[in-house]
Amino acid sequence: MKNILITGKNSYIGTSLENWLMREPDKYKIDKISMKDGSWKEKDFSKYDVVFHVAGIAHVSSDPKMEDLYYKVNRDLTIETAEKAKVEGVKQFIFMSSIIVYGDSSNGKRIIDRNTDPTPSNFYGNSKLQAEEGIKHLETDDFKIVVLRPPMIYGKGSKGNYPRLANMARKIPVFPNIDNERSMIHIDNLCEFIKVIIDNEETGLYFPQNREYVKTSELVETIAEVHGKKIMMTRVFNPVLKLMFGIGIVNKVFGNLVYEKSMSDYDKAGYQIRDFRDSIELTEK
Repeated sequence: MKNILITGKNSYIGTSLENWLMREPDKYKIDKISMKDGSWKEKDFSKYDVVFHVAGIAHVSSDPKMEDLYYKVNRDLTIETAEKAKVEGVKQFIFMSSIIVYGDSSNGKRIIDRNTDPTPSNFYGNSKLQAEEGIKHLETDDFKIVVLRPPMIYGKGSKGNYPRLANMARKIPVFPNIDNERSMIHIDNLCEFIKVIIDNEETGLYFPQNREYVKTSELVETIAEVHGKKIMMTRVFNPVLKLMFGIGIVNKVFGNLVYEKSMSDYDKAGYQIRDFRDSIELTEK
């Protein structure tokens, strides 16, 4: 049996992983802990095989007053937690980073491969990258470190851009048809990936994603279809939207940002158990 500690007691990803693993209660024992005050420092980590560190600030902010907090939570807290885990004999430390370390999406095709250098464009992305760099040197044969850089995560109850798009899909009659590509990952695919990473006691840097790239207009159209609604796709707004690239929300919705597909292959076990259509139906229904 694997004893697993999840940091971030009420996090969407942490709670989803707990529910996923608890389908096999004879194989996993899960505890969760809040990192919002210093009480976690008194927690005994020595009984855990794995620490899954998902605690952090997950949204992007442009408020300069928030910068110090991002580094304190996303970088410093990660390093402190990893150091404690190592000292107390934890075998595997899994850190949730993000595709955000590669910067913003773009109006032209953008494919990230293994040779692409991280170029964070904000302090959220930079705090994640500095956390990765801050825990690298802790790795030994007895203390394995896994860094995950997933793209946009979605699923029932998720936060961020997906629920905003889903809300639009249910309400508006027309949506822009722009040819873009995004990597995404459904929460079940992510949880299954983390499960096999734990089972196989892996180490290293990973880029889990769905098999399919997603075009924003197809995403919105599929969500509408699942709700029995017809939405018209039009290119009439495209010239205006292309002029607006550089504005945050336009980049997030209509930009291009994908991982080269072979980066996300995992030959020891299949983890992409939900295809795109099934994942939308599960999320919306």
